[in-house]
Parts: sequence; structure tokens; C-alpha cells
Amino acid sequence: GCEYMTGGTAVILGSVGENFGAGMTGGMAFIYDVEGTFEEVVNDGSILFQRIETQHWDEHCRSLIEEHVAETESGYARTILDNWDRERGHFWQIVPKEIVDKLEHPIRSMSEDQATA
Repeated sequence: GCEYMTGGTAVILGSVGENFGAGMTGGMAFIYDVEGTFEEVVNDGSILFQRIETQHWDEHCRSLIEEHVAETESGYARTILDNWDRERGHFWQIVPKEIVDKLEHPIRSMSEDQATA
């Protein structure tokens, strides 16, 4: 999934296949990994992947899922939203390395050292 992605945002509420993110140069993805298998299939050559760390991206991911529920009435997605405090920890945020420093909102929380500097 998302091989050679150049823009946009993908939210995937299920498992992904081998080589995820190979050649990804733009955009962003959020992967719901309740089975805990994402790290086994990701191709991290051109991407960074992490759990969602900031409030901005947490809210962005949640709003995309809310939009999906509004358009599709997905019960599966609704259940994720209804249990967001627990389920948010199952999401990975994927960003191409070459655009991390170009994002308007950082993907990482400031460390205590950065906050006091």
C-alpha cells in the first residue's frame, strides 16, 4: 500500500501487505494496526513511521475517520471512534523522510530538553 504515493492522506483501517510505503515521496498515511503486524511489512527505506505523537495529528486522523463514518456509515470505523482513547494507540503515522521538515505541523512532540531550551 501507498507505494510511490506522492500526495494526499490515506487512512487504512486494516492490515497492509509487504513492502508498505516503498518509494513513498509525499503525502501521509495512518495505519490502524490492531494485529501488531505493521512493523513486519513496512519498507522504511524512504519513510518514517511512528505512533501518533501530537494532538494535531491525532485530531487530523480522527477527523478523517469521522468523515468516513459520515459518508459510509461504517460500523467498524464507528467502533474505533467510540473507543478512541484505547484505539488511537493502534495507529501508525507514516511520512516520507524527505518531507518531514516541510510539514506545517511537526510529527513529534517536543522533548523536555527542547521545551526548556
